[in-house]
Amino acid sequence: MIFTRIRRGWSAAPGVLVLGCAAAVLATGTVATTTASAMSESLGPRTGTGTTNATPTPTRTAATAGLDAVEQRSVSGSIVSVTLVADLDAKGVADRLEKAGIDAAQVRYGVRAHRVVYRTRGLRGEPTTASQLVAVPKNGKRALQTVSWLHGTTVYRGDVASVNEQSTDRAAALLFASTGRAVSAPDYLGLGEGPGVHPYGHPRATVTASVDALRAARATVRREQRVLDRNVLVSGFSQGGPATMMVGRALQRGADPYFRLGALAPIAGPFDLSGFEAAAADDEVVRSSLYLAYFATAWDRMYGLYDTPGQAFRAPYDKTVDSLFDGDHRASEIAAALPATSKELFTPEFLDTVRSPRGKLRRQLEALDTTCDWRPEVPVHLYHAKGDKDVAFENARHCERQLTANGAAHRLTDVGDVDHNGTVRKALPLVIRQFDTAL
Repeated sequence: MIFTRIRRGWSAAPGVLVLGCAAAVLATGTVATTTASAMSESLGPRTGTGTTNATPTPTRTAATAGLDAVEQRSVSGSIVSVTLVADLDAKGVADRLEKAGIDAAQVRYGVRAHRVVYRTRGLRGEPTTASQLVAVPKNGKRALQTVSWLHGTTVYRGDVASVNEQSTDRAAALLFASTGRAVSAPDYLGLGEGPGVHPYGHPRATVTASVDALRAARATVRREQRVLDRNVLVSGFSQGGPATMMVGRALQRGADPYFRLGALAPIAGPFDLSGFEAAAADDEVVRSSLYLAYFATAWDRMYGLYDTPGQAFRAPYDKTVDSLFDGDHRASEIAAALPATSKELFTPEFLDTVRSPRGKLRRQLEALDTTCDWRPEVPVHLYHAKGDKDVAFENARHCERQLTANGAAHRLTDVGDVDHNGTVRKALPLVIRQFDTAL
């Protein structure tokens, strides 16, 4: 019977994938507040480039220092390593944005960016590590506004902002930083240099990794004797759209003792995940078979959607699909190994279950269908495109209806007749203008 078995934990295989587009997101959930975030800031300023290992300032007794070392290894948001990955002047940033198809008119400063590996928590609360890109402007200003940039669906671990210098997410971080802001762009769990497989759609994983990334970013900029504003401007694309709303809700509810919610700007998010997956089952979504296969394999690892792959996938794909989504395969490789349609890839029973979910699956999807179902204390500006064939514009309407029902201030901008990836390129300069007036 489909959706009956619960598996324990995740495979330790490294990796994950990148589409630069949409799909499943994560559920709501309270992020555990750590009072030890100040510990990650006791490192003090550092100078130099390359990789450095963070260690507490040795100003205590040997016994106390030993206790500090143990605590430092377990504190969420504390730094493991910092590696310089970009050092560009303003022209270099503009050139990079133009190559990515993003308007560079708002660039004002050069940018220095580091890949930061930091400590966080895994699916069951166990200690683990994750990576992110931290980008800061080369403007000499000590106090910086804070941006959290949350990326879209990624299947290959090497396609995230902290690793791939050509990624749109790297370009987005450079744009925000070039306008005078500090940027925390988390890779999420299992991507970039994080161990294991990305928990695609896990209830708290993205929120936890993103809030801990902010803590690590705060400690990183303190090395240059700079400080982050506590009000976080949160934006994200595709999968990062619902993630934006969930991280915003966590910050508003006090997930961190320092950071607060400053603004929300989700772009082309699948806010109605049930509808998105049902549309993929009916082949009404571009790359429907790939999206639905990623969803099915990830959720089977987490929740046990089927007893055997043959219950969900037709032969011969039932023997190969799971191994394709191990994080070591690029999206192009996966697409080439799968049929073009969900009808060819999945069994009729599985497709019917996705169209009409019940029981545990229904409950898990409901959490992801309600990421906008709360009242932010800051205005929400949604960005989408009616030309988007991956994530339908109706997803933005779905979010709008929930915000309206909660009495939240919101606005929706249609960026035009562009595709899914074109949406983020068109929206980013508009988000900059929104953030210019947010604080």
